[in-house]
Amino acid sequence: MNDDQLLRYSRHILLDEIGIEGQSRLLQSHALVIGAGGLGSPVLLYLATAGVGRITVVDDDTVDLTNLQRQIAHTLARVGQPKAASAATAIAAVNPDIEVIALRERADAARLAELVAPVDVVVDCCDNFKTRHAVNAACVALGKPLVSGAAIGFDGQVSVYDSRQPEAPCYACLFPPDVTFEEVQCATMGVFAPLVGIIGAVQAAEALKLLIGIGASLAGRLQMLDGREMAWTDIRMGRQASCPVCHDRPASQPGRNPATD
Repeated sequence: MNDDQLLRYSRHILLDEIGIEGQSRLLQSHALVIGAGGLGSPVLLYLATAGVGRITVVDDDTVDLTNLQRQIAHTLARVGQPKAASAATAIAAVNPDIEVIALRERADAARLAELVAPVDVVVDCCDNFKTRHAVNAACVALGKPLVSGAAIGFDGQVSVYDSRQPEAPCYACLFPPDVTFEEVQCATMGVFAPLVGIIGAVQAAEALKLLIGIGASLAGRLQMLDGREMAWTDIRMGRQASCPVCHDRPASQPGRNPATD
């Protein structure tokens, strides 16, 4: 790290669990963020300010005035711009040293395999089950840790699905792809503005912990937040032998763990 980086990240470096070694891991890491909306905004900003060296952000939507109530990476001046490009502008304003790959697209299964393969962690900030399942399948196939969050109304949830851990469930273990769940959208149901910030901040924290290699992740635990009461519920969950996505995965996966490289 150069002198500017030592100063910028000094409050991380002061932490014994991170230090220069941990911060160096972040600077060498690559994160993929799916979605640059309510959840993606705080995730992207925190990953960038924390010093994740390369961030790929994927979103096919454009900034709308109704987004500004909660999507803090965007501004009134960027209404009409692609969200991925707007998020890249926001990142550059706070940390121009970060390499941002902004993709305006809705990735299908084949494309996700390309996007997931080179990264160290995937953060799912999308708003629909189809994309979540596609992202999960790619992460399981390639042995990449997935940090997933969701928020609607006053209710949020967040977890880590890490197929590198033999007993850890994948997203499909909890939400089987052959079961129909009601899709709810912020446009019709509404969402409490700070809720996406809370869930997104937890997602960012989990991603950073995975990249540095510190603490225990939320793998095997689903945290649910009732924003009305500001009450968290922690649900333990295990891998399902009948899961159509991860039932035949090997005991360990070759996905890169930057904490041990």
